[in-house]
This record gives sequence, structure tokens and C-alpha cells, in this order.
Amino acid sequence: MTLPLTLCLVWLIAANVIGMFPSRDYHWRAAYALIAIGVPLLVWVTWAGGLLVGGLVFAAAASILRWPVIFAWRRVRRIFGWP
Repeated sequence: MTLPLTLCLVWLIAANVIGMFPSRDYHWRAAYALIAIGVPLLVWVTWAGGLLVGGLVFAAAASILRWPVIFAWRRVRRIFGWP
């Protein structure tokens, strides 16, 4: 297993553990930190492992951080005027 993939798996475990703790702001601060760390990791694992591995890691991360992805998709739809 490569180093970027190992770090992504550690990131996924950490994100799941963070999600188990109670939070007053519904985990938004933790989500911002996870996104800031996860985007460079995603680029690194995609560069090292290829598009298929990068897509699988992105799908796993999007399943954990689903609300930021949903809100970003809504914003893109609103900007481009899609229904």
C-alpha cells in the first residue's frame, strides 16, 4: 500500500471518529479542517494511484462529508441555473 493511500485511510478513520463525538456546531468546524487536509491528500492519491483510486477515495470522503458536498452541489446548480 502506498503512503498517500495509507494517509487517506487514516484520514477516513479520523473523520469517522470525529463524527462520533457530540458537537455544538454540528461538526462544521471539523468538516472545514477535514476538507483542508483531505483535498491535498485526494490530489496526492490521485496522482500516485490514478483516476480510479482517486475516484474511490473521493466517493468514500464524500460519503462521510455528505452535507458539504450537498451544499456545494446546490450552489453550483443555483449559479448555472440548473433545475
